[in-house]
Amino acid sequence: MTTMTDASVREFKMPDVGEGLTEAEILKWYVQPGDTVTDGQVVCEVETAKAAVELPIPYDGVVSELRFPEGTTVDVGTAIIAVRVAGGAPAPVPAQAEAAAPAAPAAPEAPAAAATASASAPVSAEEAKPAARQPVLVGYGVSTSATKRRPRKGPEVTVPAPAQPELNGHAPAADSPRPLAKPPVRKLAKDLGVDLTAVTPSGPDGIITREDVHAAATPAAVTAPAPVAAAPAAPAPAASYDGVRETRIPVKGVRKATAAAMVGSAFTAPHVTEFVTVDVTRTMKLVEELKQDKEMQGRRVNPLLLIAKALLVAIKRNPDINASWDEANQEIVVKHYVNLGIAAATPRGLIVPNIKDAQDKTLPQLADSLGELVATAREGKTSPSAMQGGTVTITNVGVFGVDTGTPILNPGESAILAIGAIKLQPWVHKGKVKPRQVTTLALSFDHRLVDGELGSKVLADVAAILEQPKRLITWA
Repeated sequence: MTTMTDASVREFKMPDVGEGLTEAEILKWYVQPGDTVTDGQVVCEVETAKAAVELPIPYDGVVSELRFPEGTTVDVGTAIIAVRVAGGAPAPVPAQAEAAAPAAPAAPEAPAAAATASASAPVSAEEAKPAARQPVLVGYGVSTSATKRRPRKGPEVTVPAPAQPELNGHAPAADSPRPLAKPPVRKLAKDLGVDLTAVTPSGPDGIITREDVHAAATPAAVTAPAPVAAAPAAPAPAASYDGVRETRIPVKGVRKATAAAMVGSAFTAPHVTEFVTVDVTRTMKLVEELKQDKEMQGRRVNPLLLIAKALLVAIKRNPDINASWDEANQEIVVKHYVNLGIAAATPRGLIVPNIKDAQDKTLPQLADSLGELVATAREGKTSPSAMQGGTVTITNVGVFGVDTGTPILNPGESAILAIGAIKLQPWVHKGKVKPRQVTTLALSFDHRLVDGELGSKVLADVAAILEQPKRLITWA
């Protein structure tokens, strides 16, 4: 809807460039007021919690206003640029008509594992007619709401609100709105017996946080009488900041998303890490041979390529490692495809794009995919879709000279393999101590669905292939 009084001016709104994103930071404007733009022309670059994305304008015209400067974080659905259209735009909707239109119920966000059920009041058949779906990359974004949540796809289906059980002896009113909280917070409230309707939210847009639930679960801290002779508590010292010798960097974009994901993974999935040190001399010789192979000319050939192929073969031999944990349904979801994630350090922070259906790729195809993935990540052009749906990840800490590490699982995945530095070391080979190329591998896995035997088999298979790479032919 055009909200400006001049019908020849169109507003381009911040679209949802990923699944369920609610905000993005404007990194760079490519146009200025007075510039002429055409349909499909890129006008700005934005950074979401997943990646940097260029946004095209969906119509021809002249830029009349840039609503936000570079470096501003803008909510999805907010107008960011105004363009004067030569042929005119649809007239604004009258205020009284807009007021009469029924408000669409907010759609709760669905986590990767399972969607959260929601309820809304019954509506008439006329009110329930589905609105036409608007594309998210042509300037309309998603419908805004008090909670900045995305609309449902397809027709709205409403059901009567289910009765809510009493918690802590309190029954919520029949017409009271459903408290805003993420599924893990709801589960925590259920475990602690806390009534979410009685909790005062402290999160953005009225969202209840874990801290709110813990505070509500410890009423003794509020109701317990203070000691009669207790001295007044000394005020906490204010945080000091030396503007000359310290620099404060706002946590946002990719860094903010990475921090949240790593904390969630570390305290949700019980991590187990196993290590193996392996002689990779033959693998390094094979790398050099492949560089001279005509079929591999012009392709990215390095130890990571063969290690990735070895891991894919190990997963084929032990398919149960390629799975995820569905907390809501209490199920283990075994994946019959491998979206192989490759951790990449970029100027904007750590990202983990993945190679889709890596299990079906030949060695040359895998080399092409790895080369494209790395080049795109370095340019900061990795798309949000490239970082979704990963199943197993590889992180190569050896490029920094590090022997090994205990990697944290990418959220929703069951395993991550860390590659240490490959070094020339004394090694017992055929009964004699010789200098050999040696590395240490570390495999972290989710112990809820991967037990020690399965994790050990996968790590042992990867090591065996790297020690004797001819096994790639017989085991693949």
